[in-house]
Amino acid sequence: MANSFSKLLIFMTAFAIATLSVNAMYLTVEGPVSGLLFNNGTINLGRIGPGESFYILASAATSNQSGATINIGWDTLEAVRLPAGWSSEASPLYQNPMKMKITVAPYAANGTYNLTLVAVNVGNYSKLGNLTFTASINVTPSVFAPSVTPTSLATGVGQPTNIKVAINNTGASDDPFLINVQGLPAWNVPTEVISKHDSANSYLYPVFIDEPGVYHFNLTINSTTSPLLHESFPITMVARSSLVNDFSATGQGVVLSPIIYEPAYAVMLLLSDIYHLVFK
Repeated sequence: MANSFSKLLIFMTAFAIATLSVNAMYLTVEGPVSGLLFNNGTINLGRIGPGESFYILASAATSNQSGATINIGWDTLEAVRLPAGWSSEASPLYQNPMKMKITVAPYAANGTYNLTLVAVNVGNYSKLGNLTFTASINVTPSVFAPSVTPTSLATGVGQPTNIKVAINNTGASDDPFLINVQGLPAWNVPTEVISKHDSANSYLYPVFIDEPGVYHFNLTINSTTSPLLHESFPITMVARSSLVNDFSATGQGVVLSPIIYEPAYAVMLLLSDIYHLVFK
């Protein structure tokens, strides 16, 4: 019995060592998701919008067949096979972490796509060869959920008033979005913002009008990389020349004067709120 147990222990140890040797080379993926991959492994990168670009980050460190750590084992990360219409840029040589770029076809149909990627030991200098893996990603336009507040506001003439724009980006891309307004006669400047992947971000967009009246306009949020990623929100703004509305707009608006006047803006906003609370 003891002899059989010893043989079994030796077999299991040898099997573990052999398995470790086969799987000694690895790739540590750091973005847009995290994961540890061996040769011919698979990883799901999440979601991406049609036409968007995203980056895959991976550590250059690995180990060789004997298990010794090599800090710069992988020299570049590149694509072997991509879906039709997609493009890629390999990571620069000897970059750590490696960072490669992939761009989805502009009008890619919804669905899950597989990409064949490879970590390369250039010239096999470290005797690693290449590590090939499959990355899957789901293409869908439902990768960002924007919201706008308020959608109805009162302001003073010529006074900037902020509209809060929130973007919940559930995709793998750090996508630039352009915030703009359509339908206002006054000059309002478009603003470009970067919405980080897998995060919720808020931005303040200032609007103003130079004539009294009731204005109906749209605030638009458009991806700068994909024509399929866009939203529009109807806004109503009442512009009046009155002390109360001037106080309200100044308190909520963009501070154009030196910072020492900020307490005055706060007081103006407080007086406006008290007026509306008591008399409205």
